[in-house]
Amino acid sequence: MSNYSPLEVTFIKGDGCWLTDSAGDKYLDALSGIGVVNLGHCHPTITKNLVDQSQKLLHTSNVYRIENQEILAKKICNLANMDKVFFSNSGAEANEVAIKIARLYARSKDIENPIILTAIQSFHGRTMATLSATGQNKIQAGFSPLMSEFIHVNYDDINAVNQYKNNQDIVAVMVEPIQGEAGVIIPKNDYLDKLHKTCKENGWLLILDGVQTCMGRTGKLFAHEHNEITPDILCLAKGLGNGVPIGACLAKGIASELLTPRTHGSTFGGNPLVTAAALGVLDVFQNTEVLNNVNKMSEYFKSEFESKLGKNKAVKELRIKGLMIGIGLDGNKIDCSQLVKNALKDKLLINVTGNSIRMLPPLIISKEEIDILISKLVTLIGS
Repeated sequence: MSNYSPLEVTFIKGDGCWLTDSAGDKYLDALSGIGVVNLGHCHPTITKNLVDQSQKLLHTSNVYRIENQEILAKKICNLANMDKVFFSNSGAEANEVAIKIARLYARSKDIENPIILTAIQSFHGRTMATLSATGQNKIQAGFSPLMSEFIHVNYDDINAVNQYKNNQDIVAVMVEPIQGEAGVIIPKNDYLDKLHKTCKENGWLLILDGVQTCMGRTGKLFAHEHNEITPDILCLAKGLGNGVPIGACLAKGIASELLTPRTHGSTFGGNPLVTAAALGVLDVFQNTEVLNNVNKMSEYFKSEFESKLGKNKAVKELRIKGLMIGIGLDGNKIDCSQLVKNALKDKLLINVTGNSIRMLPPLIISKEEIDILISKLVTLIGS
């Protein structure tokens, strides 16, 4: 079907921060498969886990116990300070679980028409429920009628949330710690703290969609750790499998008790293969200095960007948290619609949303590779 418009390149091999196409040319991947291959292409630990598990057992039903799944559940809940987890195949599915939990929470409080507050310009997925939760008209276009149980409010605006304190049908607030698809929109440092406080005061669930922001992307394993809070529900995917499809909806307290037998399920969710990959991902985070590298390379990128591009009139601002990078551009001074293709010609992979370049380079990127990236950005948007 023609829902994709792929660029004229086919990649056949990956190694760390680099991809090789069918002609043998190498490209610097500053997008990580849209925040998926966080630990780089073909990471040896994850590759070994996949190979070893594929020679034993690929799949069994969740009708039976799955050892890898149980080990992963304990590890990830301990790391995130959560109580229980449901494993899915994607971020959208993890967010669906969060929405279903919020509905069950509403029923436990005798709320018949539950409403979840989400943010304008948010992105939570493309299923009908997560599409409805998403605060972007361009994503929703053509799919009405949408689910009506969502109200979209301004992001990074606690007053926009607090005005609903007297609405008895509100059961949850669902936000991204940083808005990724919107172009890396970073809220004020205390935004999540204030949201957490408001939710506690009103008996609402705080749902954090960490699909793009977690698994080390911001310099912490989970983005909300910058605020030292614990949400009621945390959704993960993308970097959790480093390229293998796995999502996770973690929950704490009452939210962790609401899914009971036959209320939800997944054929492939948490099977032996994908959980082996995710265990490899956690192993790398726990036993290497990858998070330190994220923070060091973040500071290095900022300093080099300011040095080489800080005076460029086409550049309006740099938005960066860890290795989640947005470059706001002046659309009157540069044609943003051609940037992805122009970068591809220079063997660089980026994403553009609106008038912003979005980059999510592998967390293992080196100073030398940052230098190459900055050099290619200078070529792309000028010095």
